[in-house]
Amino acid sequence: MDLIRSLIEIIIISILFYYLLISLRGTRGAGILKGLIFITVITFLVVVMSTRFFKLSTLHYILKEWFFLVLVFALVVIFQQELRRSLLRLGQSRLLNPFFSVKSEVITEIIEAALKLSKNRVGALITLEREISLKPYIEGGVQLNAQVSSELLQTIFHPGSPLHDGAVIIREDRIMAAGCLFPLTDNPEISKSVGTRHRSGIGITEESDALVVIVSEETGRISIGVKGQLTTELDETSLQNMLEGLYLKEEKVLTKNKT
Repeated sequence: MDLIRSLIEIIIISILFYYLLISLRGTRGAGILKGLIFITVITFLVVVMSTRFFKLSTLHYILKEWFFLVLVFALVVIFQQELRRSLLRLGQSRLLNPFFSVKSEVITEIIEAALKLSKNRVGALITLEREISLKPYIEGGVQLNAQVSSELLQTIFHPGSPLHDGAVIIREDRIMAAGCLFPLTDNPEISKSVGTRHRSGIGITEESDALVVIVSEETGRISIGVKGQLTTELDETSLQNMLEGLYLKEEKVLTKNKT
């Protein structure tokens, strides 16, 4: 019975650590966590061994009873931003579907903007950050940190705007930056007729797990790019289905269409 209990505890702890590392992957918190674990283990071992060796019973008791409580408190303070992101992702999870609507306001605003931009033949490149951070590209653009809205997206990509040629990067429910420049894909299988905007969108999905929505300036055609592939000629229904599935962490197989 004790063996089974121990195995259950090990499994639970392993799962918790797994999801913690997944939530921190691609963020500054990953490096901080590694350093913190190393320092904590070394410090704890040295101090505990010292208190035992010198028979500092009071200090040993305090460390034994309060050390991990203080450590947990410190972790909450240090990783509050990462914890917030993890809770947001949990709120969008299908596990909570019976209690919360899975339809994201962000997706709704993006769809509305994409359809209007498409109708007016206005080119756009909207990028949704997922697990891998796009911080270097955010810092290279014009930082906004504004609430996602259809009106703002249309304003950014308006031909008269100085930011219309670059990409918008969205993190959670915020437009972090506009006018961002991405590397162009060098995939030889991509047709030469594909424009710079589409090549740029494909390029960022090859380097990260980002999701991009591209509106063609020439044709008004709406495409979604992920993992170096494009799904094109999307209408409102297919655009919504794909965005909801991909952005809400439901992996789908994309069919690569010719642009």
